[in-house]
This record gives sequence, C-alpha cells and structure tokens, in this order.
Amino acid sequence: MEKPKISVHKFSSCDGCQVQILSLEEELLQLADRVDIAFFAEATSRMNPGPYDVSFVEGSVSTPHEIERIQHVRDISKVVVSIGACGQSGGLQALRNWGDLTYYLNDFYTEPEHIDALPQSTAFHDHIDVDWEVPGCPPDQGQLKYVINSLLSGAKPNLPSEAVCLQCKRDGNVCVLVSQEQPCMGPITRTGCGALCPHQERDCYGCFGPQGGGNIDALGRRFNGAGLTPTDVVSRLRLIYSWAEPFREASRRWEQGAQGAPLPPQPHKHGGMRS
Repeated sequence: MEKPKISVHKFSSCDGCQVQILSLEEELLQLADRVDIAFFAEATSRMNPGPYDVSFVEGSVSTPHEIERIQHVRDISKVVVSIGACGQSGGLQALRNWGDLTYYLNDFYTEPEHIDALPQSTAFHDHIDVDWEVPGCPPDQGQLKYVINSLLSGAKPNLPSEAVCLQCKRDGNVCVLVSQEQPCMGPITRTGCGALCPHQERDCYGCFGPQGGGNIDALGRRFNGAGLTPTDVVSRLRLIYSWAEPFREASRRWEQGAQGAPLPPQPHKHGGMRS
C-alpha cells in the first residue's frame, strides 16, 4: 500500500514546534517507515508537492503572503493539524496586536518600507478550517506522538482540556497560588505540559492556552486581592496566548479597570453577583 504523505510547514515562528518533532529522534525514524515525509524543510531537502494526507502547520499568519500560503496548504491537504501556541492564537507575535504596527516598524527598523507585515498576528483557524489543534509553547512531545498515531490509525485525537490544577492534584504538588500567593495561571490554563512550572514550585504562565470554562475574572480578582494591580493582571493574561479570545476579552476588562472603570463584578457569598 502507498504510504500516507505527510508535510510540515513553517510560518512566522521561532521553529520551536518543529524542533519538538525533530527531537522525537527514534520515534521520528520509526514514523518515517510508516509514512512518506514529503515536505519538511527543517528535516530534509525533499520538497515534494502535494496533495498531502496530513499537513502540520506551525507559526502564526503575520504577512499577506502567509495568508495565501495557508490557504494553499489547506487546498492540497486532506487533514490540517495546527501545532503550537502561534498557530492556535497568534503566539507571542500577537503582542503587537495590542499596539500600532506602524509605530513598531518606524521605531525598530531603519527601512520599514521593506517590512511586509499584517497589522495583526493571527491563528490559522482565522483563515482556514483546521481539523485539529495541538496546544502549547512548545507542544508536548507525548501529545504530538498521540495525535500523529491517532491520525495514522484513522482515529480522532482526544486531547485533554482540563486545567493544570488537576494535574497538580494528581501529582501531589503544593498549590503555589494558595501556599505562596504566586500569580499562578494554572486554574485557567489547559493541561498538557505535565504541570512543569508548579513541579518546580513556580507559577504557571499559561503556555498551553485557556482551559475551556475557566473563570478568568475570578482568578484575576484573586490576583488583585493578593496585591497585583489591574495592570499586573493584564500583563499575566497578555503573554503567550494573549490573543486567544478568553484571555483577550478578560484582559480588556481588566485594562478598563486599570483606567478607572469598574472591575469585573465580585461574586456574592450566597451565589449572586455584586459590584
């Protein structure tokens, strides 16, 4: 039987997601026996054109040309898998979304007219239909292997969407938010990293993005009560996944609080809401 054709495509990124794939080493060699790695510039000089059975895309869409490229990848791929925080939410590059691109270009480049950049750094799903997303900065190698093997087996990947806190509970980590009042993002961050930072008695930075259903405003109030200003809360939310919708909208609310507007409402002790 003909081997499935796999491709890996880089967009605006640090290459960390591709390095995670390359670091699979022996597993990657075994994968090469099962599939035809037709396009992976970081790993091979082979640049075979599509169509592809599965295309992995990493990085963010940050230039007009990248819009055309991701649409082309979608057209020639049966399945498209976005890997990493950049592909899922715009990544660290999306920090520029909160400012004026013209200012950045004029302030940091001697010849800004040669920089062909979009005003915002965006996720792949803002431009095409993405079949699966693997979160993380960088994504977890175990999750990458699981998704690859699932797709090759014809199964639907089912990545966990619970909070990092549950991983900490299972592993017996002492909660740094409660015990040390560190501004840990674990209650609102998706698990997948193995609670790496809390294992080292450090607060979570939200590297795997928002956990579905997390009460971001409540955690912000907890940070606020522990001495962080509304501006500090905004900074915690505007990091790796700053342009992910839950973090984006919550940070806007807290930014309004930093400017003197009412903060997100406090919960009433009997379950209602009060200002």
